[in-house]
Amino acid sequence: MAVTVETLEKLERKITLTLPVGSIQSEVDSRLRKLARTVKMDGFRPGKVPMNVIAQRYGYSVHYEVMNDKVGEAFASAANEAKLRVAGQPRITESEASPEGQMAFDAVFEVFPEVKIADLTTAEVEKISAEVTDAAIDKTVEILRKQRRTFAQRPQDAAVQDTDRVTVDFEGKIDGEPFAGGKADGYQFIVGDGQMLKEFEDATRGMKLGESKTFQLAFPTEYHGKDVAGKTADFMVTLKKVEAANLPDVDGELAGSLGIADATVEGLRADIRKNLEREVKFRLLGRNKQVAMDALIEKAELDLPKSSVQAEVERMIEGARADLKQRGIKDADKAPIPDEVFRPQAERRVRLGLVVAELVRSNDLHAKPEQIKAHIDELAASYEKPADVVRWYYGDNRRMAEVEAIVIENNVTDFVLGKVKVSEKAISFDELMGQN
Repeated sequence: MAVTVETLEKLERKITLTLPVGSIQSEVDSRLRKLARTVKMDGFRPGKVPMNVIAQRYGYSVHYEVMNDKVGEAFASAANEAKLRVAGQPRITESEASPEGQMAFDAVFEVFPEVKIADLTTAEVEKISAEVTDAAIDKTVEILRKQRRTFAQRPQDAAVQDTDRVTVDFEGKIDGEPFAGGKADGYQFIVGDGQMLKEFEDATRGMKLGESKTFQLAFPTEYHGKDVAGKTADFMVTLKKVEAANLPDVDGELAGSLGIADATVEGLRADIRKNLEREVKFRLLGRNKQVAMDALIEKAELDLPKSSVQAEVERMIEGARADLKQRGIKDADKAPIPDEVFRPQAERRVRLGLVVAELVRSNDLHAKPEQIKAHIDELAASYEKPADVVRWYYGDNRRMAEVEAIVIENNVTDFVLGKVKVSEKAISFDELMGQN
């Protein structure tokens, strides 16, 4: 029998489903008889409970289960027969008018939209590039040296300077009153590393062992401590200890301490270059993927299924609540988060997902096994035991699905960038890494 599909608006459709009352009752009776064989009830031996008692106790719940199952099966069959791509769950209500001997239900639902992608060759994007320079390697070497620096006591009359590690006692007051976190004894920090606010570091520079100093410190309005943000405190600091930093030499010993097989300066720099080039590649891919996806969305025309957007909004809200809970926020699972906070982002995600899926389908951009393998091998190459990392990926279907999704995104990015008008822009290593 042909299925009649009524179009309500844009993507919304309606199908009327009919179920024979006799088949429903027959299935209910069958399930009740099966239940009677195993149910335990006071006053009766197992398997000996009368059917009328079983029906009285469990009839409603079994009937509800049967109706759900039968309606679900009928809807799936009708949607399949009508070749509909259903988005989200249908809203099913019992129809007011049912044929004799039948139960009728109205199923209202959305279908996935037709996606039209305009000519990509008319789009323009800016593709960035960056190189690993000797200066970038030098900066990384200095970071590695700092991570392995040692400290030695400075002479008693030595004045504090940048890179010194100092130990201080301090106490701060606002309007003459102490405040939480404003006092510490034996507090240690490295001058010039940005661990303390600028006024605190400025006050400490030039001090000598045993010296005390008072100064004012204005907390920034965006300071993480809300009780003191935007307020000015009076501090007194006493210098208890001064230690000078000693950085290791750049030599084979440093290379060896880092586990580099070729324990030479050249081996150290080559290893750093390889790691930085890998990081640059992934960052460039991420930035260029973004502009490619933006261009793709601009050229796409489609209606968004409201149910898909709402489901994405709810996923994002749950994710936000989970994040709040992880941060120790009380009653995070009850935090009032309006849908509208995430709706624009949810709409973009749904739109992009549908457009990418259509592009993948129509241009065979699916992830090939050799592409997945190459991507995993590249990820594993930065670890000490790559083979273990490869096994770790292949041993979990969820991780493999994540890799497959990334490979598909990369295929889409390459496809789009191969179609659009591309202007190249070279940026510095520091700009790419977000260090400026």
